[in-house]
Amino acid sequence: MNTNGNTYTVIYSIVLVVLVAAILAFVAMSLQDKQNENVKKETITKVLNAATQTDESLTIDETTDVLKLYSEKITEAFYVDGNGNIAGKMDMGKDDVTKIQVPSTSDLKKQNDILKKIDGTEDEAARAALLESLRLPVFIFDINGRAITVIPCYGAGLWGPIWGYIALAEDGKTIDGAIFDHKGETPGLGSKIAEPAFYIDRFKGKSLGSGETIFSIEKGKHEDNPHCVDAISGATITSRALGKGINLWTKYCMPYLEKAAAAVTDSCAARTCIPATAIEAADSTAAADTTVTGQINQMEE
Repeated sequence: MNTNGNTYTVIYSIVLVVLVAAILAFVAMSLQDKQNENVKKETITKVLNAATQTDESLTIDETTDVLKLYSEKITEAFYVDGNGNIAGKMDMGKDDVTKIQVPSTSDLKKQNDILKKIDGTEDEAARAALLESLRLPVFIFDINGRAITVIPCYGAGLWGPIWGYIALAEDGKTIDGAIFDHKGETPGLGSKIAEPAFYIDRFKGKSLGSGETIFSIEKGKHEDNPHCVDAISGATITSRALGKGINLWTKYCMPYLEKAAAAVTDSCAARTCIPATAIEAADSTAAADTTVTGQINQMEE
């Protein structure tokens, strides 16, 4: 074959392209398991970060064995539909941490697409079917004897998807922690949603409301509004988009959250629960009575 001819050049180029494509495909397939494992660890790290923000003794960094910590702290992990019913369980890795199951961001996107369809559907039968098809992830952790519920959120930012996880107290409304991430928001502006100064300082202590606007992120000062946080200066679009994502996901998680909160209240009432402050007061009174009794006995002797 004439190596200087056009035919040789075309054949050579085709062979080279096919060979390179085959090598890249092989490498991608070889690394797929590792990539999936890294994605899972990243998700677990974020869920744990949100859940443990009430416990200052628990720090999560690059040295933390997040799989082990997750399996120790998690008590329940499941999916709920739009009616608040449990629709499936996740493996919590209690016997084998490598089997832990958590949804990826692509899974969250699928659920977000269904949520948007529900919001835009007026037909009752179609809406009911969509509500039943929802699979919204819910994680429950035992953090210092408290049941902390973590739910995700997802939305469209200025340049790409934004997502995160919100930790709620036993009442299903008070925010005990939060963490957010993004794919391509503007560095130094919208990207600040992934910084602790935003998701810890502004969210902790806030709460979910009711109605169509359960939670929002708006420009201005909102210290006095328990259901709203201040938008990031210079990143109003990203901030509001995150607020809309939180509002959409919490709205459809609310049926479950309300059922769970009611169950806790009913269980507490059945056991005639005593508030911790009352127990502390009783302990103090008992200690004082013991001291007085001891002093009287010494006087009598």
